[in-house]
Amino acid sequence: MKQILLINDVVGYGKVGMGAMLPILSYLGIPTYSLPTALVSNTLDYGKFNIQDTTDYIRGTLPVWKELGFSFDAICTGLMFSDEQARLVAGYCQEQGKRGTTVFVDPIMGDGGRLYNGVTQKQVKLMREMVSVAHLTFPNYTEACYLTDTPFQQDGITWQEARELLARLRDIGCRSAVITSCKIDGVPAVCGYNHFTGEYFQLEYEEIPGLFHGTGDIFSAVLIGHLLNGEPLKQSTRKAMDTVFRMIDRNRDLDDKNRGIPIEKCLDLL
Repeated sequence: MKQILLINDVVGYGKVGMGAMLPILSYLGIPTYSLPTALVSNTLDYGKFNIQDTTDYIRGTLPVWKELGFSFDAICTGLMFSDEQARLVAGYCQEQGKRGTTVFVDPIMGDGGRLYNGVTQKQVKLMREMVSVAHLTFPNYTEACYLTDTPFQQDGITWQEARELLARLRDIGCRSAVITSCKIDGVPAVCGYNHFTGEYFQLEYEEIPGLFHGTGDIFSAVLIGHLLNGEPLKQSTRKAMDTVFRMIDRNRDLDDKNRGIPIEKCLDLL
């Protein structure tokens, strides 16, 4: 049975980050371990928040794990909070990757053409470092634009431009890439490139109005769970898209969408 290490922030109030991914991966039968990059009081769109950077903890933990011989079949990284943290995590991922570990990078930075509250250009640079060691990265369209210095187009892009954007992501160093939350030739879609097959693909979806926090984490967890269970990238992407749609649809009338989707009440949708 394959096991995964999540390297991401832990949010005290809100089903995002590890709080969204852990129950999904566990439900899908993937033993899951964690290395927090920060302790965050609540999701950032409440306007006020407190963040405790855990770089010191990471610096002390990784040597202990190496000494004890811990290893993982896969690693998934999320938000990075300092130069040293990114270097430590990127170095660890690169080292583990050479031993056969699959490295997934979710470059969490922004959406809707702008960076999230509290995310800076410095973190964009850190994310490029992480993407450079990834076997698979899955930014949304906004994040793909920031990573590749590509102008964000509010009205969307063509299929040819989507392919070029995927190629620019691969130029950073990742092998395969998936871009979510695109509008391609006027239609909401997810696009991707699978380096195993050399295939570009485009998958359309129906958009539900409203912004839910943590849906990117849900997508990541479902995608990774199906990949680790041996399913191909395109099919795993489709299943992740459909799961996110069903969870949003069930919870579209929630009063406080900043908290994210109550994952534990939606595991039956997996």
